[in-house]
Amino acid sequence: MNTTEVLELMQRVAEEVINPRFRSLGDHQIDEKNPGDLVTVADREAEERLTDALSSAYPDALVLGEEATATDDTLLPRFRDADHAFTIDPVDGTKNFVSGSRNHAVMAAELRAGEVLRSWIWQPQLGQAYVAERGGGAWRNGERLVRPPVGAQPRGVTSRRRWIGRALDGLPPLELTWVCCGVDYPKLVEGEADYLVYRGTQPWDHSPGSLILEESGAFLGTFEGGLYRPQDDPPAGIIAAADRATYDRVQAHVAELG
Repeated sequence: MNTTEVLELMQRVAEEVINPRFRSLGDHQIDEKNPGDLVTVADREAEERLTDALSSAYPDALVLGEEATATDDTLLPRFRDADHAFTIDPVDGTKNFVSGSRNHAVMAAELRAGEVLRSWIWQPQLGQAYVAERGGGAWRNGERLVRPPVGAQPRGVTSRRRWIGRALDGLPPLELTWVCCGVDYPKLVEGEADYLVYRGTQPWDHSPGSLILEESGAFLGTFEGGLYRPQDDPPAGIIAAADRATYDRVQAHVAELG
């Protein structure tokens, strides 16, 4: 499947499985995988559809879906060893989806030999499609994305609520993200934030955004100071930044967050 075909698949699945449930979910269609970790019938059905299509097109690739990982504890270790793999997050920002917020997304990424080669983010309620190919740039609805320069007071955001209001190295206090990686990463690329600080590092959350950042001129690294690679052992956290200088500044002080 070429890049456009994968995006069209995601859009079709969203239209048929996700959109009809938006603001229409019954209580019986919402579960908890863990306390506070929601999953809906839309998540499960969308992931099954996407997994089946990608597995049919790429029978030798491992498909790592967020929901399948919750029930198969061998999947993530096999992903880390896979030469060819896809990640799927069928409804990134499930809490937003359940609450009726438009800030949710369908996400996917393709990896070979540990590198993200292609990635896709489709925001069905916002009508925004973000696509990246290694060496081919990052694009929003057909428009090339280039991260704008950082301003005098870099704006930092985080999804970790206990870090809200904390300031690093004299930077303005951290604010709350859009609570959806499929919205957070595009907002960073578009200049609405200058750095993101995450504790969670799951590949389905960060693989798509990692390539979109890289191909637009932004930077993604770990708390420890290395590059983020989705198939590596999980780092302590991730810093996505508008440029390497901003990343270095935040990384030097991130341990202060605790």
